[in-house]
Amino acid sequence: MTLPPKVTDRAFERLAEINDGSDSAKALRVAVEGGGCSGFQYDIKLDEPADDDLILEGKGQKVVVDSVSLPFLENAVIDFSEELIGARFVVENPNASSSCGCGTSFSM
Repeated sequence: MTLPPKVTDRAFERLAEINDGSDSAKALRVAVEGGGCSGFQYDIKLDEPADDDLILEGKGQKVVVDSVSLPFLENAVIDFSEELIGARFVVENPNASSSCGCGTSFSM
């Protein structure tokens, strides 16, 4: 049995801030695609949930992961990070054997 990714309260709170005042609240889609410096890269964007998505809910918000990306994100943590270089959603992935400096690309 695969363990789904977890979403931190901080990530849900930031998504709520993004959706606040919007006519239609969007879900945060976290996907894994081929490419990037290390073989795979994360694609994180606002989107509508699809039929085959895993939907993670918290604080009235939704984070969705498609069925193809799900095995790559087993037991990962989706968080929101605020640093000097900028604020962004980040994925802490225990399955990644290495990642590149940009933090959006990894290998398994």
